[in-house]
Amino acid sequence: MITGAAARLRDLRWLLTGLFTALNATGVLLVAWLMLDLDAQKGEQALDADLGRVPPLVARQLELTDGRLDTSGLFGDSITVECPQFAVLPAGDGRFEPYLSGASCVEVDFAVLSELAADAVRARVPQSAYVRAVDGKLVRAYAQPFTSADGPYVGAVVAQADAQQEKDRRDRRVLLVALGCVVLVAALGGTGHFLSGLAIKPAAHALDQHEEMLNGIAHDLRRPVTGLRALADTAMRNPDSMGTVLPRIMRLSKWMGGIVGTQLMHAKFEAGVQQLNIQSVQLDQFVSAVVEDVPAEGARITFTAVPTRVDADPVMIGRAVENLIGNAIQHGHLPGTAPVVHVSVGDGRVVVADEGPGLDQAAAQRALQRFTSSGGSTGLGLYLVQRIVHAHGGTLGIYRSETGGAIFEIALPSGRQ
Repeated sequence: MITGAAARLRDLRWLLTGLFTALNATGVLLVAWLMLDLDAQKGEQALDADLGRVPPLVARQLELTDGRLDTSGLFGDSITVECPQFAVLPAGDGRFEPYLSGASCVEVDFAVLSELAADAVRARVPQSAYVRAVDGKLVRAYAQPFTSADGPYVGAVVAQADAQQEKDRRDRRVLLVALGCVVLVAALGGTGHFLSGLAIKPAAHALDQHEEMLNGIAHDLRRPVTGLRALADTAMRNPDSMGTVLPRIMRLSKWMGGIVGTQLMHAKFEAGVQQLNIQSVQLDQFVSAVVEDVPAEGARITFTAVPTRVDADPVMIGRAVENLIGNAIQHGHLPGTAPVVHVSVGDGRVVVADEGPGLDQAAAQRALQRFTSSGGSTGLGLYLVQRIVHAHGGTLGIYRSETGGAIFEIALPSGRQ
């Protein structure tokens, strides 16, 4: 489970994703709205251009004399029987009988057309609007006012045409744009989540490593701290026991130092800042000193060696050997038996063998992964050994002996003789 700062950082990722998506979605929707509005305007302009050619042709052939509208000039003109149809309607000072063209393209309520004609006369400029036909279809109407011979506006020529096809086309365009916006916003959300993940990945990884290190130290220190507390209590109750208690305290202190050192080295490896201090090392002598300093805790450790020299970082190799011996002491024995560990050095190799149940190949591979220990520790020991050995250009082998125990072999490049 991810907790603490790392969890908050991942929550921040979702917040960044949401902000990125919201800002881009706002821009996408604004552009889509502008495109649809422009498309609607173009559609209206196309309809108005078709309708707008009719009223001027009609108005030029009209005469208004003594309140009587003379439409004789329209007789025989094809405009009276073609679509778009039109109507000549009185408005303002006009008191003549309305005139309707002979075409029957769309049927619109006469009162609706009269209201549009009145608007055009009042405004003294052409007016256009969407209205509904009697059957409910959408109609575009265009009204152009005209004057009598003595000057005042007396009525308007109103042309109307079916706009349902234009509306259906616009509705399809809106649907396609809406679907495109949904797909684009989803893609932007996925892209934002990916980019925010890349942005916070280094920080999240560092926080994870920090928490792992702290949790590992706290877990692994629990046992030696308990031991130190018990020894301190013994020393306080019985001051004469200091001679026997003090060496055990020193061993536990060294154990605790090793735990902290292992965790810090692991953190450096994961952060990529661990530096090797390569020098020529007399491997047999160095490992012998490490074996002597390892807290045996009731285990029997044997050591054999032949002189061998390698180029290595002594601190890191020492940590690797300590971890292998500690792993053998903790896991390399059968229930109810004392651990027996055999350490040997020769030809640039360090071999640590135990007399426990051993490991098959699958278990050996799992043991080299982080946090796979079944013995109550954080499971970093063997993983860190492998990292250290590989950093030196060496190999770590895990085998099963003929008697069943586990054998761990560190092979390092030979140094100067």
